[in-house]
Amino acid sequence: MKFEDIHTFFNNPPPHYLNRQLAVCYVLSVLLYRESYGTELIEQLEQDYPCYRLSDTVLYGALKFLEQEKTVVGYWKKVEGRGRPRRMYQLNEAAHSQAEELAWYWQRYVRQDPQGLAI
Repeated sequence: MKFEDIHTFFNNPPPHYLNRQLAVCYVLSVLLYRESYGTELIEQLEQDYPCYRLSDTVLYGALKFLEQEKTVVGYWKKVEGRGRPRRMYQLNEAAHSQAEELAWYWQRYVRQDPQGLAI
């Protein structure tokens, strides 16, 4: 390690990977407004929140949890120009208020700096 490495780390920090709890809140924050699919959720996170990343494993674990809890509904959709169907996810309308609450946690989380202080 060199002092330059320390400066580089703080000037261009590595991305933070979401855990399953954060992934659930993030997914619900998206599905409140529109249906989506796994790859799109990952790409949207990187676009909207460049300092965060979401692994496939954590995302699909969060989606499986949400389906088991009947918070989201998954279905297969054939997309023109694509060989195989895509698994789409949409919010179960009965879970709307819970989704809003958990999406609020996501919004609060991303507005905080790494020390937990509001920006």
